[in-house]
Amino acid sequence: MKTAAFISPKTHCHPPPFIKLCNSKIFIQNHHRFVRCQIKSFENQPHNWSVEYLSATVPVQLIQSTSSSSMAAASASDSVTKGVKKVFLFHCPETQALAERIAAQSDSIELRSINWRTFADGFPNLFIPNAHGIRGQHVAFLASFSSPGVIFEQLSVIYALPKLFISSFTLVLPFFPTGTSERMEDEGDVATAFTLARILSNIPTSRGGPTSLVTFDIHALQERFYFGDNVLPCFESGIPLFKQRLQELPDSDNISIAFPDDGAWKRYHKQLQHFPMIVCNKVREGDQRIVRIKEGDPRGRHVVIVDDLVQSGGTLIECQKVLAAHGATRISAYVTHGIFPNKSWQRFEHDSGGKPGIGLTYFWITDSCPVTVNQVMDKPPFEILSLASSIAAALQI
Repeated sequence: MKTAAFISPKTHCHPPPFIKLCNSKIFIQNHHRFVRCQIKSFENQPHNWSVEYLSATVPVQLIQSTSSSSMAAASASDSVTKGVKKVFLFHCPETQALAERIAAQSDSIELRSINWRTFADGFPNLFIPNAHGIRGQHVAFLASFSSPGVIFEQLSVIYALPKLFISSFTLVLPFFPTGTSERMEDEGDVATAFTLARILSNIPTSRGGPTSLVTFDIHALQERFYFGDNVLPCFESGIPLFKQRLQELPDSDNISIAFPDDGAWKRYHKQLQHFPMIVCNKVREGDQRIVRIKEGDPRGRHVVIVDDLVQSGGTLIECQKVLAAHGATRISAYVTHGIFPNKSWQRFEHDSGGKPGIGLTYFWITDSCPVTVNQVMDKPPFEILSLASSIAAALQI
C-alpha cells in the first residue's frame, strides 16, 4: 500500500524532528520545508530513520538504519518464519484434548472441526465444514483407534481429506492398536496388524504425494515393513519424554532400568544405555509362567520397569515383586501406551514409601490412549507425559 507523506529535502533524521501519523498519511517537518512524496518502504520501529531526498516529483525511500547484528537477527528470524509449515489439524472426539495441547505448542497449527453425526441406524453421517478453505493447505488428522467401533467413521474421514485438493496429508495415530497381533503361530491365525497396515497404505494420495503416518512405539519393529509404498511411516518414541522426566527426580542418580523380557530390552536398551540395566524373563514351570531376573542387580536402587504397552498388567506386577524381593528400594514403571482394558489400571497401588513390592512410586504413561488418560488422571501412582510437543514437531517434518 502506498502512503502519502511530506518529507523535507536533503534531510537526515535520527529521529526526524517532528513526525505525525494521521489517516494513513505521514507528515515529517524540518525547518518548515515540505516535499510531497510517497513512501516505498516503512519499517516497524520509528527510530534511526534516514531520509534520502530525490526530488519533489519522484518517490523517496524511507530507510531504517540498523546495526549489522540487528540485520542478521532479522534475516535469521525471517528464515525461521519462512520454514514454518502451516498445518490444519482435524481430530476425532476422543483426541480433542490432545489436539488442543498440540495446537498450543505452535501458532502454525490451527484446529479444524468435523461434524461427527450419525444416522438413525447408527452409521456415520459426517461433514467437514469449510472444505474449500483447506485447498492447497497442509492437513493432518489426529486419530484414536481405541475400539473397532470407532475405526470405520475415522477411516471415512481419513480417506476423504486427501481428496480435497490439499497440499499434503499427515495421519497421526499415536497408538497402533493391532500391534500385538502381528504374526501367525498356527494355521488360521489372522495377523490383524498387517490388515490395518494395508488399510492405511491405501489412503488416497494427496496433491503433495503419499500420506505421512506418525505413530509412537509400534509394538513389533518388523511392522514397519507391513506398510505399502502409498504411505510414509514416521516412527516416533515416547522415551525422550520419559528420560526428561527421570532427570527431574530427586534420586535421578540412583535410577536403574528394568525390562520385563528380552523383547523390551531389544527395543529400548540403546535409548537408555547410560542407565544400569536389569533384564527379566519369563520361564515356564508347569502351567505357570514365572518372571525371574536374568541379569542385573536391583539392590538399593530406584528401579523403573520399561515397556511399550500394558494391558492387564500381570507381567509387570510379577516383575515388580521379583525386583522388590531382590532389594529394590523403590519401583516405578513407564509404558508409552496404557491400554488397561476393563479398568485393569486399578490393580496398581501407590507406594508413598517403603512398600515397593506392593505399590509403585510412579507409573508414567503418555496420552496416546485418551480413554485411559481420562480414567487415571490425578490418580497416584499415575502420571501423564503428553506427546503434544513431539507430535507438533513431527507435523513440521
